[in-house]
Amino acid sequence: MNNNEIFPLVDEDGNIIGKSTRQECHSGSMLLHPVVHLHVVNDCGKLYLQKRSFNKDIQPGKWDTSVGGHVDYGETIEAALMREAREEIGLSVENPILLFSYVFQSDIEKELVNTFLVKCIGEPVFRYDSEEIDDGRFWAQDDIEKNIGKGIFTPNFEQEYIKLRQFLVD
Repeated sequence: MNNNEIFPLVDEDGNIIGKSTRQECHSGSMLLHPVVHLHVVNDCGKLYLQKRSFNKDIQPGKWDTSVGGHVDYGETIEAALMREAREEIGLSVENPILLFSYVFQSDIEKELVNTFLVKCIGEPVFRYDSEEIDDGRFWAQDDIEKNIGKGIFTPNFEQEYIKLRQFLVD
């Protein structure tokens, strides 16, 4: 993690209005910056989740979206999605579907989340970056729903999952 990374600043429609450092964006400034989330679903309707590394500065050790990351300044949303998928789980994404975008705000940051879905056949083995991820596996929707509110998932994932459910039905 590099606190001097430069992120674009955006309005709620995703239009770039400036730029700032990671450190400034995560300091409680509430500067709106874009991120990408990718949900990987297998042909059985199970959702792949990653367990965030305990080294992460935000929500360490909690289960989260398949892939998630910041958009770098000068990078498109699609390029960021492809880069993050390769870096985090070794996945080469083909034909991701943009499901929705929304603003998520925590105590330290404010993000414009661009949420994508990709379906895969079977349960592929992913190669994940051990600096970013401690574990990863496919979860049945029932198991996810039984564990919501128990501190297992990131608050952002729990909030996003409510919107995502409608797209997971076969």
